[in-house]
Amino acid sequence: MGLILTLTAVVPVTGVAKLRGDYERMMKTMVLGVLMASAAAGLAQESRQDASVSAIGVFTPTVNGTGGVRESATTTVGFLGSYRYMLTPHSAGEANYSFAQYSTRFNTNFNPNFRVHTRQQEFSVAYVYSFNFHNFSPFAEVGPAAIFFGAIRDNGTSSLDLKRTTAIGAMFGAGVSYEVSPSFDVRVQYRGFAVKAPDFGKSDLQTNRYEVISMPTVGVAYHF
Repeated sequence: MGLILTLTAVVPVTGVAKLRGDYERMMKTMVLGVLMASAAAGLAQESRQDASVSAIGVFTPTVNGTGGVRESATTTVGFLGSYRYMLTPHSAGEANYSFAQYSTRFNTNFNPNFRVHTRQQEFSVAYVYSFNFHNFSPFAEVGPAAIFFGAIRDNGTSSLDLKRTTAIGAMFGAGVSYEVSPSFDVRVQYRGFAVKAPDFGKSDLQTNRYEVISMPTVGVAYHF
């Protein structure tokens, strides 16, 4: 009788221990799952941003303005830096800065060869829409832009009595990114700027016309 009672008392204790072990294993599995999901979410958040550096070409049209003023500029290359933040899987906000130098020539009734060694700087923001196709990501963008045209005081400028011109306009463009790795892609795009032609603060250089400055771009983006 005593032996039977002893075995009866031991069996429930063994069952509780087994249940406790199962519970602990289940909790460990749940914690591990939560940690893995958090890590995946963190990686997804990290890849929502990218920074890029690019080489640009700057092509300005010939502008025939009022009063017989004609404006043209040499072709040059420059630098573009961009930051992009993904708002949704297809939409992003972008901030840009570019820099270039070239020579602007004015043909006027008073001076047929007035030259300005020009420093051009761009500040712009844009809305970017993109989609994915294998390793390619075509995109289009549009937004406001400010371009500063400054006169460099050297032998390439005909007059020292010039002022910086600020042109407010619109930026538009399209391009494609190719994913080289999860962290890097190569980006090729066309960027256009519709702005008023600069006059450098002189009334006899005013064309009173708008121009579209074209900036084709090739660069590398880093995702983080």
